[in-house]
Amino acid sequence: MRPGLAVRLALRELRGGLTGFRIFLACVILGVAAIAAVGTVRSSIAEGLAREGAGLLGGDASIELTYRFATQEERGWMERVSDRVSEIADFRSMAVAGDARGLTQVKAVDDAYPLVGQVDTAPPMPLSEALAGTGGLPGAVIHPLLADRLDLQAGDRFRLGTQDFVVMALLEREPDSAMAGFGLGPRTIVARSALDGSGLLEPGTLFSTFYRLDLPGGSDLARLEAEANAALDGSGMRWQDARNGAPGVAEFVDRLGAFLILVGLSGLAVGGVGISAALRAYLAGKTRVIAILRTLGAGQSLIFAVYFIQVGVLALIGIAGGLALGVGVPILLAPVIEARLPVPAVFAPYPAPMAEAAIYSVLTVLIFTLWPLARVRNIRPAALYRDADTATRALPGVTVVVLTLGLIAALLAVAVRFSGNAPLTLWTAAGIAGSLLALALAGLGLRLAARRLRPLARGRVALGWALAAIGGPGSTAGPVVLSLGLGLTVLAAVGQIDRNLRGAIERDLPARAPSYFFVDIQRDQMPAFLDRLENDDSVSRIDAAPMLRGIITQINGQPAADVAGDHWVLEGDRGVSYAGALPKRTTITAGDWWGQDYAGAPQISFAAEEAAEMGLSLGDRLTLNILGRDITATLTSLREVDFSTAGMGFIMIMNEAALAAAPHSFIATVYAETEAEGAILSDISDAMPNVTAIRVKDAVERVSGLLAGLASATAWGAAATLMTGFLVLIGAAAADQGSRRYEAAILKTLGASRARILWGLTLRAGVLGAAAGSVALAAGITGAWAISHYVMDTGFEIAWGPALLIVGSGALISLLAGLAFALGPMAARPAQILRARE
Repeated sequence: MRPGLAVRLALRELRGGLTGFRIFLACVILGVAAIAAVGTVRSSIAEGLAREGAGLLGGDASIELTYRFATQEERGWMERVSDRVSEIADFRSMAVAGDARGLTQVKAVDDAYPLVGQVDTAPPMPLSEALAGTGGLPGAVIHPLLADRLDLQAGDRFRLGTQDFVVMALLEREPDSAMAGFGLGPRTIVARSALDGSGLLEPGTLFSTFYRLDLPGGSDLARLEAEANAALDGSGMRWQDARNGAPGVAEFVDRLGAFLILVGLSGLAVGGVGISAALRAYLAGKTRVIAILRTLGAGQSLIFAVYFIQVGVLALIGIAGGLALGVGVPILLAPVIEARLPVPAVFAPYPAPMAEAAIYSVLTVLIFTLWPLARVRNIRPAALYRDADTATRALPGVTVVVLTLGLIAALLAVAVRFSGNAPLTLWTAAGIAGSLLALALAGLGLRLAARRLRPLARGRVALGWALAAIGGPGSTAGPVVLSLGLGLTVLAAVGQIDRNLRGAIERDLPARAPSYFFVDIQRDQMPAFLDRLENDDSVSRIDAAPMLRGIITQINGQPAADVAGDHWVLEGDRGVSYAGALPKRTTITAGDWWGQDYAGAPQISFAAEEAAEMGLSLGDRLTLNILGRDITATLTSLREVDFSTAGMGFIMIMNEAALAAAPHSFIATVYAETEAEGAILSDISDAMPNVTAIRVKDAVERVSGLLAGLASATAWGAAATLMTGFLVLIGAAAADQGSRRYEAAILKTLGASRARILWGLTLRAGVLGAAAGSVALAAGITGAWAISHYVMDTGFEIAWGPALLIVGSGALISLLAGLAFALGPMAARPAQILRARE
């Protein structure tokens, strides 16, 4: 084979334009654009986090302590290594204004806050002026949402604990908001000194302290982190620095971005089907050209090279267009996207996501074009003659099959590498492959069913024509079901999961979840607290327990992360309680409980499911850092803990003697009738201002809102897949237009009216779309059930509203595509069509 000749022939054919390749290009462009856009947004956020690390963190470094302030020695070390130190206490509390009450996340700051950036308020004023207050009362800056809930304006008074404050301004922006994480209430900022004697920061109450450090220029952050771990060893501190100012946000963005790119790959898979179909249709129109080349002595390798070069050139054009679209649109919409992001983002073209999208696309194009290209090698010169046998083998040869499998393996390896999550990637790939197989089989089944049902359509001429077209030679049932099915499957699964999550909340909360969590109840307040609730007929159940927080630092003398990896229990501090006798409604699954009067060496009981996930077993020794003190206890029992009820559940419970002497408070869950919740909240907050009440339904609604956001992001990814499917569908309709024109000509010649022919085409498109939607719905419901049952551990009921919408969408999309290409066949004159086929 002469490469120069192959290039000349390929370019000569391309001079004729892109006829036959428009759908090919559209599928490539859309698939590349979807992946490039997600990657660009993810990289933009990562760059923003990297550039604004110190601002997001509130300083060059931050040290967090749990439920205590730094000792004099710890504070001394911080001051020695830094130019300035700012101390912040962060906790939840009840804000009370008259009869109105609202949960708020309080940030108590010192005079040095903020080290970096500034707090923006309305009306504008320095934070020091706002917190100084007026009229003998300390001031507060509150979030507008809290002001609306409590009907507060500048100059109004409200109470936190036992301390009154005056609203000086509304909070518009706090520079270190990314550090706040998930909060159940809107923000309030007050001076740390104003809380002395309020009862909110007493020993044992639940709060976190952050020490922000302004370090000298050129400080080695890695060295300082190591020095902090050594100097503050045993303090239970957690270090963060400007190298990653918002690690939780960055991790979330990475995981969501990886998932959306995998969803984008499903769109690329659908696009691959369209690429293959478009290429087959194009090559079918080139049969005579290929036969002539073969007659003139062209070998199989030359024929393959000519069309491989054409595909390569067009693929490069499509990839370039997709990259331009996928990178350009996020940059163009940067102001809109930035306004909706809680963190900074620097929008620009980034090489990494562009390379990722290009690699995915190249591999996909190769996978879906090798077989059609390989089959053109088998076209013989006899194809020049009408009715000559031009059939080719279904399989193109062992070499091409092996090469295709190798490309699929390479695509999976690249996806695992870029996503950083092998299980998610492989399961997604398996789901895509399974869905494509199921949809292909469904298309075949639809053709067989149409053949069987056609005799039953006697007397219904249009329906008979539609069934004959679906079940007959050249049917587009396969491409239609494939092109629409995958996108509709993802949309169906998202819709079912979303509705079932909301349904679980509506069904389960009234019967199973408590009305309130009460926290920071002091030991001497427990008798009065229980007296108020136990004598209320509307209260059906009260659970109370001592509450501390601890960090697992070691397992059997080794760093905990070395034994249990990155398990979520090790990510920060966890609730720890103590008990003598076995608590009510507690089920021991393994080991023995220590008993009421046990006073020996510390023992610990662990949640059974989490212990199994972490590889823990009876007899293991766990070291917990609680209030800066290390306590090593032996694991002597495992318990069944059900977190799905939103009730009280502790990962760890220790014997009473191990923790009773440590400063701590109590928490309680209260199950009450809805109409009594207001009175309970009012009485408890009036009698015990330091106690914070968290309404469980409000917390669950906040979580539900976050899940809805994730479902929305996934739905947009599925919509991109569906758009690609729509393009494939248009390609299938365009490729079938010649057959439809000939069919319409025959029917007109036999006396059929245009209206009846149009009705037959409409029925065909509607039946195909409805079938695709039905198959997608079945697959989506199956996937949603599996996720609900095995991942979320919730019940499952089919949501028929979204289900019918999916089927209707499939029918409508197919109908629109079918009608768009029905006008040409309807307008064609039968004589011209039939004469051309002679």
